[in-house]
Amino acid sequence: MRSIKQIKNSKNKVILLRAGFDVPIKDGKVLDIKRIEVLLPTIKYLAKKGPLVILSHQGRPKGKIDMAFTQKPLVKVLEKLLKQKVKFADHCVGVKTEKIARSLKKGEILLLENLRFEPGEEKNDVIFAKGLAKLGDIYVMDAFPDAHREHASIVGVPKYLPSYAGFQFLKEIKYLSFVLEKVRHPFLLILGGAKFDTKLPIIKRFLKNVDNIFIGGALAIQVFKEKGYEVGVSLVENKNYGLPLIVKNSKIILPIDFLVLKDKKNYDVSFDRVSKKENIVDMGPETIKELENKIKKAKMVLWNGPLGESSGGFDLATEKIACAVTKTKNISIIGGGDTFEVISKLGLINKFTFVSSGGGAMLDFLVNGTLPGIKALE
Repeated sequence: MRSIKQIKNSKNKVILLRAGFDVPIKDGKVLDIKRIEVLLPTIKYLAKKGPLVILSHQGRPKGKIDMAFTQKPLVKVLEKLLKQKVKFADHCVGVKTEKIARSLKKGEILLLENLRFEPGEEKNDVIFAKGLAKLGDIYVMDAFPDAHREHASIVGVPKYLPSYAGFQFLKEIKYLSFVLEKVRHPFLLILGGAKFDTKLPIIKRFLKNVDNIFIGGALAIQVFKEKGYEVGVSLVENKNYGLPLIVKNSKIILPIDFLVLKDKKNYDVSFDRVSKKENIVDMGPETIKELENKIKKAKMVLWNGPLGESSGGFDLATEKIACAVTKTKNISIIGGGDTFEVISKLGLINKFTFVSSGGGAMLDFLVNGTLPGIKALE
């Protein structure tokens, strides 16, 4: 896999950059720009090399044009960060877009509309991939959060153009590989969020190597549900993962209390005292204390996923644990989309050894040691 520093001849060549700009946008305003900021070194470096066309996506418009997911709000953000004009193309492919891309001069930047407005993106359609490839002469991948997707802009385009990895992409691989190759003990793995089908492989992968695995967030609720405890109206899946057998392992730590919501009021209850009308929205104070103590003793912390219901604003446990980790000298590698956003809002990004911009991509890499987006560059 070649770094962008290995691009030798870029004269009169248009560079395509696949960026991971899937950021929260509300009423046309970008709420968090950290995922954009981490790519600035790559963008600035490439802009000095030649004309630059940026490809990215927003949300899940399902292959249809939905202006709720337009990339236009990113133009002003990029212009402010880069202190230069950024052009915008209303379509990802086609004669008009190709003409704009090919007319760019060295240092000029063009942002394309949402890739996922096109059905060919998620289908990894050959014609769509070739259409994107026509826009440039060199391809650069720096969208680690999307590298686990076999989409046209990720695995299709590299088949037709000389391909390289951006600075952030290489940094992600470097630090996540460190977890796989240079484990430090005591090693604490913290898992939160939902979707046990994406977290179960991680538990199985690291159970032999870690000293403890703390399971929080909606994942913990799923465990208690399968163990036969009342979880009220909390977020759970209808699936049965056979979790009671897995969590019997002495290395696994579960919450001992929760913050629950009922009748618009929230309060703490023991894990075995949740009632039918209560909604578990965060970890309780005793659980937070127990986890903080484990963090103090750990030499390596790997964390993916929020510990509370982030969509409802219940981030207290996530925030307290984030602060606890930053107060230690342990190696700390954090990831997950919602976790990333909370940590970014707290201004703690630079307080950890490394904060991955990937969620599912981070998990897949840690399980498999590679990703479709990595293989496409090899």
